[in-house]
Amino acid sequence: MATMYKAFEFPGPHKKLEATERKLEEPGPGQVRIKVKACGACHGEIVGFLGMASAYPRIPGHEIAGIVDAVGEGVTRFKPGDRAGVGWFGKQCFECKPCRGGDFILCNKHETIGLQYDGGYAEYATVPQESMAKIPDGMDFKQAGPLMCAGLTVYNSLRHTKAVAGDVVVVQGTGGLGHLGIQFANKMGFHTVAVSRGQEKKEGALKLGAHKYVDVTTEDPVKEIQALGGAKVILSTVTDMAAMSSIVPCLGKNGCLLVLGVGQGKLEVDPMVLISNKATIQGWASGTPSDSEDTMNFAQLAGITSVNEVFPASKALEAYERMMSGRAHFRVVLDWEAEEK
Repeated sequence: MATMYKAFEFPGPHKKLEATERKLEEPGPGQVRIKVKACGACHGEIVGFLGMASAYPRIPGHEIAGIVDAVGEGVTRFKPGDRAGVGWFGKQCFECKPCRGGDFILCNKHETIGLQYDGGYAEYATVPQESMAKIPDGMDFKQAGPLMCAGLTVYNSLRHTKAVAGDVVVVQGTGGLGHLGIQFANKMGFHTVAVSRGQEKKEGALKLGAHKYVDVTTEDPVKEIQALGGAKVILSTVTDMAAMSSIVPCLGKNGCLLVLGVGQGKLEVDPMVLISNKATIQGWASGTPSDSEDTMNFAQLAGITSVNEVFPASKALEAYERMMSGRAHFRVVLDWEAEEK
């Protein structure tokens, strides 16, 4: 049994990732140690770089998929050999008002893997039992990681709207979140419209399941979408607040703008657009491990896949930079299994 394991960490706030080795510790009460098989690289990792981790050095990575290696005292839901993973949701306090109301994702003391404790840019990750989701049999680990963050966010937000099969759902942005949003919207029975910049993205969006593609550089999205009766839901995955502001007039009666993208600047809205349509704007924050399991099960049932650029884990620095550049082809994933061969 190994006594040390490889990892990549932020040595301090505003520092770059560095390769390191850690001592392999036994999990404590209520904890589970996962042998990491894959870990997605997500823009959420930037919060560690910006100095938002609870302590340093800190190993990032909140899209973990792997095999349970060991369990601590009191762990009842998982056993060694189980396929399991972790997304953005890390832990709740069970004591604050949101927790007592069952809305754990809004816990006032919510913890996130890679911020409050070490994540999956490592061969092993030790996490609280309540943060974990079971991965369906037959699902590739490199698929499971992104589905527990990006996939979870789009699926969980969509299924909590008032949209029903046949309603117009607009997915603004066709990147890491958007390419999954298009697939989930299509498989959930919505009339799916993809909105992005450039004709070069049209073919890909249609292959993913969009029934219509609107190129904002050559077409008026408001005219095109209102011709369909307006959007029941706009799933906005972009980080350009001006672009997000411009899509609001596409809302139809009782429509909802779901804000998933985060960027600089402010979202600007004409209140008459909201009042005249009885429309709403809502933010959405990922989901719980139970929601992650629902997401993966639905994705497997419906044939939804995350399009990934896969890097051997030994190239974690390159993978992180590729993800942060914004030029990655949808999602970036670290492959720890490749290091075992």
